[in-house]
Amino acid sequence: MKVNIQEDRGINEKQNIENTQNTIKNGFAFTLKSTCLDENYHPSSETRLTTNFANLARGGNRQQNLRNALNMINNRFNALAHLDNPKADRYLVELEIITVTMRIDDQNGSSNLPLIEVLKTNIFDRKTSQRIEGIAGNNFSSYVRDYDFSILLIEHNRNKPNFCIPENFGDLHGKLYKCFVGSATYKEHFKKSPIICLSVSSNKTYTRTEYQHPVLGFEYLQDQYSITDGYFSKMGLKVRFFMPLNSVAPMAFYHSGDLLADYTDLGLISSISTMETFQKIYRPEIYNANSVAGEIYQPSLKHEDYSLTRVDYDREERSQLAVEQGKYAEEHFIKPYKSLLEQWSANFTL
Repeated sequence: MKVNIQEDRGINEKQNIENTQNTIKNGFAFTLKSTCLDENYHPSSETRLTTNFANLARGGNRQQNLRNALNMINNRFNALAHLDNPKADRYLVELEIITVTMRIDDQNGSSNLPLIEVLKTNIFDRKTSQRIEGIAGNNFSSYVRDYDFSILLIEHNRNKPNFCIPENFGDLHGKLYKCFVGSATYKEHFKKSPIICLSVSSNKTYTRTEYQHPVLGFEYLQDQYSITDGYFSKMGLKVRFFMPLNSVAPMAFYHSGDLLADYTDLGLISSISTMETFQKIYRPEIYNANSVAGEIYQPSLKHEDYSLTRVDYDREERSQLAVEQGKYAEEHFIKPYKSLLEQWSANFTL
C-alpha cells in the first residue's frame, strides 16, 4: 500500500511538472468574463476597484452617476457620428466590462489569477436595428501594472536623489499582454486589436501639426517619451496623440498596427466618446477645461479654469486603491510565482 501511495504521488508530481512545462512552453490559459456596464451595474468582488466605472458605481449617487456618464458617452458619440443623424440620437453605445483571468499551473495545482480588465464598446444603430462591434481596450487596467507603478517603481526610488527606472521595468507585463492578445481566446472574442486611450502626460509638451483626421481630429506631437510610453511599447504598442473635434485637449491613443486604417469610423468614435467622458470626469482640469489647447500645449492638473461634470468621482480613493491592488498583485502573483514567471518570460516569443 505504501508503495502505491508513493507511486501515485510520484505520478502526480510528474504530471504537475509536465503541466508547468507545458504552461511555460505554450503560454498561459486565459478566461474571459463579460459584465454589462449600465445604470444597474454593481461592482463584483472580483472587479478591480481602481477602475473608473467601479468608482462611479458606489455610494448613494451610484445609479445617477452611471446614468449621467452613459448619457455623456451617447451624446458625444452622436455629436461625432453626425452623418445621417439629424436629431443626434441615432446611436446607442453599449459597454461590456471584460475581466481576464489567467491560469497558472505549478506544483501546488492550478490557480486562476486576475490579470486585465477593459471596457469593450458595441454600437446599436436605432435606424437599422443593427449592433456594430466596437473596440476593446477602453479603461485598460491590470494588476501587474499596478504593482509595477505603485510598488516596484516607488520602492526602487525610495531615498534616491535622482529618479530612475528599474532594469527590465515592464518586461513581464508586456509579455503577458502580448501573450493574451495573441491567444486563441482573444481572437475568438475580438476581431480587432485593442486601442488603449489615456490622458496626455502632465509633464510633457505637445505641438499641434497640420494633419487633421476626419474622426480623430488634429494630431499633436510629444516633445519626449514618457514612462508610460516606454512601458506600453513593451506591450507592442505605439502611441499617437489626437484632439477630436470640439475636444479641449489631445488624448493618447496606444495601438498596434495602423491606427488610421485598421478601424472603422464608428469604432474610433466609440473609443473617443467613452474615454473622453471618463477623462472629463476624473481629469476635468485637462479635459473639461473652459479653454481649448493651443498649438503648443502643456497639460496641467493645477489648471483652475475648468467645469465639473454631474458625476461624483473620488480621485483620492482611486490612488489609495491602486496601491492596494499593487500589493495584492505582489502577494498573490509576483512573489508566489516568481521563478515560474521568470522562466516563462525568458523563453517567451510571440
